[in-house]
Amino acid sequence: MTSGPRGRIRAGGAVPLTAVTAGTVAMVVSYAGPLALVLAAASAAGLTEAQASSWVWAVSIGAGVTCVGLSWWSRAPVITAFSTPGAAILVTALPQHGYAEAVGAFLVAGVAATALTVTGVFARVMARIPAGVVAAMLAGTLFSFGTAVFTSVRDAPLLAGAMLVAYLLARRLVPTYAVVCALAAGLVVAGVTGGLRVDLPGLGLAVPHVTVPQFSLGALVGIGVPLLVATLAGQYAPGIAVLNAAGYRPDSRVVCGTTGLVSVLLAPFGSHAVNPAAITAAICTGPDAHRDPAKRWIAGVTCGVGYLVVGCFGSTLVALFTGLPKALVATLAGVALLGSIAGSLARTVADERDREASVITFLATASGVTVAGIGSPFWGLLAGVAAHLLLGTAKGRRSLPERGSDGPASRVPTPQRMRTAPDGGS
Repeated sequence: MTSGPRGRIRAGGAVPLTAVTAGTVAMVVSYAGPLALVLAAASAAGLTEAQASSWVWAVSIGAGVTCVGLSWWSRAPVITAFSTPGAAILVTALPQHGYAEAVGAFLVAGVAATALTVTGVFARVMARIPAGVVAAMLAGTLFSFGTAVFTSVRDAPLLAGAMLVAYLLARRLVPTYAVVCALAAGLVVAGVTGGLRVDLPGLGLAVPHVTVPQFSLGALVGIGVPLLVATLAGQYAPGIAVLNAAGYRPDSRVVCGTTGLVSVLLAPFGSHAVNPAAITAAICTGPDAHRDPAKRWIAGVTCGVGYLVVGCFGSTLVALFTGLPKALVATLAGVALLGSIAGSLARTVADERDREASVITFLATASGVTVAGIGSPFWGLLAGVAAHLLLGTAKGRRSLPERGSDGPASRVPTPQRMRTAPDGGS
């Protein structure tokens, strides 16, 4: 097993602010959008307030425990989260089945995900995918977050514009704290203009609620199978790819197996799936989290601690997160991901041999197309791998020697087939 450069904070040493900020931003972004999907699914299915609160508690505790534990163990910023594509599927699928049957489907999907990852089947498949294709999938996944910065400037020019200017100035003057400055500027402008509308209830601990699972073929096919495929393709694959692209290589069987096992244990409390994160992981794996890769694991621990706090005081802090202006969250996520977008695009075109397949991956992923409830990262990856295989086969056939009257054509040099060195990248 190989993880990132191992680094420890010595006794009395300062905890790096940038890593703490990156972890906090990742946690905020994790709740800002996906939480709305969870609450929408709960509302559509007619869940009680106790069941909905338990659902938020379960996914938060699951993500928190795995985030802290895996980051500490691997000394890499292993960010976990609850399945966003899974939650999106449940918005329409959950009302068609009983909640107890849905919990049974959560259990089966968790067991299947654990088996596929622990046995190494998932890792072997990922190892055969070209690095440029994986980087292109990540770039396409993050693309909309980058463009959201400028749609936010259009919709909320004062708020988003101030954050963008603060980020750019900080990149020039104090680049390590650029994201911190953008967040501070956003909070100040939102506070002054009245954009912060937070109605906090009384502080209270969340109470987990157990639902005894039931099993039905309809729920297994309608919820379990789509949840499994969407989580593996839309979260596990890009989540591990983000870590690998940043130079961190923890044992994927341990990372994915742990999140799968936690999903199984917390399913009776409402957790639909806990998995490696992709988009929020990119916030914590880049140089903006810390210039020293050996210190970025602190961002993972910080994110996990934030999950645990939200899980324990769910109703209060969920209201706080949902009270942040959408433009603030979108702009913050976008500027925090600029470095990851740039690095992924560079790796996408670095290897000329797979450049065309990688660009196809990027375009398909960035399109945002969803087919059969499965998001564009999976289809982009599938399109890129197919293009890689087809183009590789075609190139291989063109490179075969052709015999003519004067002997093998391979004896004649063909400059157009000369390979050039990659342009660079990592």
